[in-house]
Amino acid sequence: MEKKEIIAVLEKKHTDLFDWVANHSSEKWEMGPEGKWTSGQHILHLAESIRLLNKALRTPKFLLKRKFGVANRPVRSYNEVAKRYEERLTANLEKSRDFNKNLNKPSLKQKQRLLASLQIQNKKLQYKTNKWSDHNLDTVLLPHPLMGRMIIREIIMWTAHHTEHHTTILKEHY
Repeated sequence: MEKKEIIAVLEKKHTDLFDWVANHSSEKWEMGPEGKWTSGQHILHLAESIRLLNKALRTPKFLLKRKFGVANRPVRSYNEVAKRYEERLTANLEKSRDFNKNLNKPSLKQKQRLLASLQIQNKKLQYKTNKWSDHNLDTVLLPHPLMGRMIIREIIMWTAHHTEHHTTILKEHY
């Protein structure tokens, strides 16, 4: 997937999420199904995920290459990345629950700030995606807690899918 396409998909997936939030009752922000996250926790999780990726993308590329290595295979497609994520998530439900079990519950007062933060982080990621060279997007690796080391282009595509994944959960269960 080319940079322009990735940026467009990031924008679309986040717009879909923001549209859902805008049409979702504010009273339900702090609620969720029994034993599941609140709507606010989903947004917090997404904002934090993108913030950490943006932080990593500020690191000098030579340091990322030295610490995590370089790709030894071609970049996977968006659909392949999404399919792999869903398979890994299904196979490692306990690991993903443990990783996220201490996530704070944002209050209704934090809603607008958190949504603004997610929007800003999304725009920063789009900007960084555009600024990185295709060569570096396709060779530099970053670690992902569930997926292992991922090529930067793939982890950015994963971010779009991750947003869609949480939007789908919100639409179906909240």
